[in-house]
Amino acid sequence: MRDRRRLLLLVLLTFAAAIAGVVIGRVYVVPVRPVENELHELLHRDLKLDSAQHSRLETIEKNYAIRRQALEAELRADNARLAEAIEAEHGYGPQVAAAVDRSHQAMGALQKETLEHIFAMRAVLRPDQTEKFDDAVVKALTAKSK
Repeated sequence: MRDRRRLLLLVLLTFAAAIAGVVIGRVYVVPVRPVENELHELLHRDLKLDSAQHSRLETIEKNYAIRRQALEAELRADNARLAEAIEAEHGYGPQVAAAVDRSHQAMGALQKETLEHIFAMRAVLRPDQTEKFDDAVVKALTAKSK
């Protein structure tokens, strides 16, 4: 009976550690949204965009929102597959490793899509606006976590 309790405790601790790793990775390793929010605030509040720029940016933002939503849904599906793999293997086995790899690919795709979005927004700006925009990008990417 003691061995079963130990095994159950080991399985539960392993599962909790795996979930904690995924959460920590999602929160601390891939902080995409704050950069985007800071840039959007700069664009719409500080750069004095003309109506043509506003119109072009609105189109860029709508397209990005659709793509981001799809990639975030893919990440949620990957997390569900990871949970299933952990439940099936009760450890870091081949199914868990494959699920982690799929999740990392989706995270990378989201990060690339976000960068393409940032550069598309930058292309709409006048030269006098790009310096502030570039400074905000660098600041957002190099800021220490709060």
